[in-house]
Amino acid sequence: MIAQIDPFHAIAISREAHALKAQGRSILHMEFGQPSTGAPAAAIALAHEVLDTDPMGYWESPALKERIARLYADRHNVAVDPEQVLLTCGASPGLVLALTSLFAPGARVATARPGYVAYRNTLKALYLEPVEIACGPAERYQISADALAAIEPAPDGLILASPANPTGTIIPADELAAIAKVCATRGIRIISDEIYHGLSFGEPARSMLEFAPDAVIVNSFSKYFSMAGWRLGWIVVPADLIGAARARMGNLFLTPPVLAQQAGLAAFDCTDELEGHVDTYRRNRQLLLDALPALGLASIAPPDGAFYIYADISHLTNDSLAFCQKLLRETGVATAPGIDFDPVDGHRFIRFSFAVSTDRVEDAIARMIPWFSAQPGR
Repeated sequence: MIAQIDPFHAIAISREAHALKAQGRSILHMEFGQPSTGAPAAAIALAHEVLDTDPMGYWESPALKERIARLYADRHNVAVDPEQVLLTCGASPGLVLALTSLFAPGARVATARPGYVAYRNTLKALYLEPVEIACGPAERYQISADALAAIEPAPDGLILASPANPTGTIIPADELAAIAKVCATRGIRIISDEIYHGLSFGEPARSMLEFAPDAVIVNSFSKYFSMAGWRLGWIVVPADLIGAARARMGNLFLTPPVLAQQAGLAAFDCTDELEGHVDTYRRNRQLLLDALPALGLASIAPPDGAFYIYADISHLTNDSLAFCQKLLRETGVATAPGIDFDPVDGHRFIRFSFAVSTDRVEDAIARMIPWFSAQPGR
C-alpha cells in the first residue's frame, strides 16, 4: 500500500500567485509562514567567508550544538547535554526523525485540529495514525489535558505546538504542566514543535522540557532567525533516544549544510536585528487586528505568537480554497485556505501570514477592505 497524502493547498495558491506576478500583476504574499527578511547580516557575512575558505563536507558543528543547548539553560532553566541535540535539515526532517525514533507503524499520535498540515500528512506517510482532536474557540484552538485524558484508548504519542500554526495560540504554563502529567500517567510520548519560540506578543512561550524532560523538541532557524531557505533545524531527544535518532539521521539525511551551520551559529549573536523583526511582526499584527472589523472578520483565534491570523469566514463562504483563489485573482493578496489545517471545519477559515514588511501589510489591508465589503454575506 502507498499512503494517501493530501495536497498542501497553500502551495497551489503560491504557484498561481507567482504566475500572476510573472504576468505583471502586483502580488502580496501572505500565504506562507516564512519571514520576508533574510538571514542576519553577520550570518550572511560569515557565509561569504566560509564559501571562500572552507571546502565543506559532511559535518556537525559541535559549537552550534553547544550553543543550542545553552539556549535551553538561558531561556528555560533546563539542562540539555549537547549530545542530546541533533542538527537537521530544517524542522520537517526533524519531525520525521522524531516520529520514526519514537513510534512503529500503526501507532496512534494525537494532534490538534486545526493544526499544521504536515503533522497529519507526515504521520500518514510514515503509516502512523493521526488522532485529531477538535479544538475550537472554547479551547482557544489548543489541545487540553482534559481532552487528552478523555481519549480511549490512550494514543501512543502527541504532537503539540505552542505557539501554533495556523492560529498563533500559546498554551499557558499550567496547562502544559497538566498535559505533561496526563501524558506521563497514560504513557503518551510527547513531540513539542517549538519552531515559533521567540515570536510571542505577551508572555513568552514555555518549552515542554520544563514539564516533561523526556519530551522530544523540534525547532528550526526558519522563523525567529529568519533563515527559512538555509534549511537548518534541530531536535532535542532524551538520552535513551540518542542512539536511535542518530542512526536515523545518518542514514536518512546525513548532515545539514555546513554553510547553514556556520551561519546559524553566527545568527545567535544577532539579537538586536532579530528582535527588530519581532517588533515588525508586532506592528503588523496590530495593523491587522485593527483592520479586522472593516473586513467583517469578528471571530479569530487568539494570535498570542507566531505571525498568523486565523479567521472565521463562514458568513462569506463554505469553500475557503475558492475564496482564497478569488481573493488572489481580484486583489493580488495571497492567503492560505483553512482546509490545509482542518479537513473538517477548515472550509470556513482563512489564514493570513503577517511575516512581511509593514508597508505590504498596509497595502494588503487597503486592497482587502473594499473587496471584503463587496462580498455577498456582508
